[in-house]
Amino acid sequence: MTNDLSSSEPGAPESLFNLLEPLLAQVNKPIQYVGGEHNSVVKDWDAAAVRWCLMYPDAYEVGQPNQGVAILYEILNERDWILAERSYAIWPDLEKLMREREIPQFTLDAHRPVGSFDVLGLSFSTELTYTNMLNSLDLAGIPVHNTERREHDPIVLAGGHAAFNPEPIADFIDAAILGDGEEASLLVSDIIREWKQEGRPDGRDGLLMRLASTGAVYVPKFYDVTYLPDGRIQRVAPNRPGVPFQVRKHTLMDLDQWPYPKKPLVPLAETVHERYSVEIFRGCTRGCRFCQAGMITRPVRERNIETIGEMVAGGLEATGLEEVGLLSLSSADHSEIAEVTKQLADRYEGSNVSLSLPSTRVDAFNIDLANELSRNGRRSGLTFAPEGGSERMRQVINKQVSEDDLINTVATAFGNGWRQVKLYFMCGLPTETDEDVLAIAGMARRVIETGRKVAGTRDIRCTISIGGFVPKSHTPFQWAGQASPETIDHRLQLLREAVRADKQFGKAIGMRYHDGKPGQIEGLLSRGDRRVGKIIEAVWRDGGHFDGWSEHFSYDRWVACAESALADDPVDLAWYTTRERDYDEVLPWDHLDSGLDRDWLWEDWQDALDGGDVEDCRWTPCYDCGVCPQMDTEIQIGPTGRNLIPLSVV
Repeated sequence: MTNDLSSSEPGAPESLFNLLEPLLAQVNKPIQYVGGEHNSVVKDWDAAAVRWCLMYPDAYEVGQPNQGVAILYEILNERDWILAERSYAIWPDLEKLMREREIPQFTLDAHRPVGSFDVLGLSFSTELTYTNMLNSLDLAGIPVHNTERREHDPIVLAGGHAAFNPEPIADFIDAAILGDGEEASLLVSDIIREWKQEGRPDGRDGLLMRLASTGAVYVPKFYDVTYLPDGRIQRVAPNRPGVPFQVRKHTLMDLDQWPYPKKPLVPLAETVHERYSVEIFRGCTRGCRFCQAGMITRPVRERNIETIGEMVAGGLEATGLEEVGLLSLSSADHSEIAEVTKQLADRYEGSNVSLSLPSTRVDAFNIDLANELSRNGRRSGLTFAPEGGSERMRQVINKQVSEDDLINTVATAFGNGWRQVKLYFMCGLPTETDEDVLAIAGMARRVIETGRKVAGTRDIRCTISIGGFVPKSHTPFQWAGQASPETIDHRLQLLREAVRADKQFGKAIGMRYHDGKPGQIEGLLSRGDRRVGKIIEAVWRDGGHFDGWSEHFSYDRWVACAESALADDPVDLAWYTTRERDYDEVLPWDHLDSGLDRDWLWEDWQDALDGGDVEDCRWTPCYDCGVCPQMDTEIQIGPTGRNLIPLSVV
């Protein structure tokens, strides 16, 4: 189907590949810029009414496997009137050559200039990619400030988990979408098509007004923020009629009707994950108080075993990949996980296809599940996430797993042939003491001791991986003070010394960790308000980007830019990070509705300080978090009693 809009628009932009190709021999990993991956799509520019550039603002190797971008790429391109291409952050070596020759940011699929599209949709999994966004906008020739954009510039649209507090980038984006993108991206596309067909009434602002008036798209420039003399926010309010006071998140119900990705792209260059990933359910109600992903994706919505089986069969056929990842926030909690893993293992027994789960909850793990997952693969190791080193700490974060539970679980695993265990922890959690962190060493010691006893061998390994805790919006810990980098580094040093001093078991314990400095900057960005945008821009203008990569991240640059950018404000870096908030303080994201009742979040924060627990509402009565009635949604779980549909050819 051709649209009737081409007469009012410039013709199709020419491919930039002829300009890029001579440069590729001069840069590292040139294959990442070539495109043409298996299952990629190049559509006729003039036949599309709405044109999206989907961008993951990090390197190809990190962004290419991103599930959100892969899903939207397929859904949008399935519509004959929509065109979607992808773009990724460009490494400094190629960027330098491009700027010298005035070659703009390009898409991977047809190497078209990013500035020619209707929408630039950015998916933010982490706030540390904000500087990459500014760099990519500038390289594309798109003004970085939304107030300076021209009529022909793309609408810059943010999504992903970081979009639940887009205030630090409010000056740089035109709009943000909270929550699931499948239906939301089609809604935005419909609005753009209608606006273009009507002759673009009221220009760019007319389109943004149409998006904002739905209550489902946040347009920051249609809201004014006022501040109190002490720096806290006084009020966030719409600045024109027809703009709602709150913007709600999108929730996709009945995931079985949306079995994407069906034909994911097969990367040409090496990426961080090379497997076919099936999201077996979305959402989590375990209630871990630190976990933004679990809080903002409620309620739990499962895919049934038939859909999972069809997606696995279709995905493997479409890609030729040999590893299947069964993804979710807590995959072993799927109501049919035993049937799913057994029947998939039966189906692919004797082939090269292997199954994997992300890290598993200790209290959801069983040896039958582990055996099914390893039937066609190797027993490389098991991964668990206790998160807190001591029992007291795990009560604070609502991770209701005792140390004995963990030891009994690993004893079973070691007794059944496993030899390696990886344990994930966090450092810097609210109310944490040095002793809570040192308890990690004691737990690792017990794991090694138990493993050697049960397995009858000294060849047992335990790796402890520790990340600094960063408080996030829309969680009970959104009011918490963040531990300083000095505190994090001090506790990690104590833990490192404790492991090294253990003559009996220390050599069997591996330790991986990050220092506390990147976490503080992530904390600044995750709970910041609009004033933080000045810092982000100052860092970028000083040469900062790829801040998620340790070799490019500069803590000193961020600190210096924060000091200069906030020199005239009554706030500073510590105010945004290590300061505890009160109930009465207006938080930068209070006008963005994740469905969670603010009073419930506060009560859960108080319960955390008292060591109280919250059960999972999948299996216990509702505890009134607010999501289901507020969002008009419901928990959708099995078991369904169904079975995998047999394959005609395996």
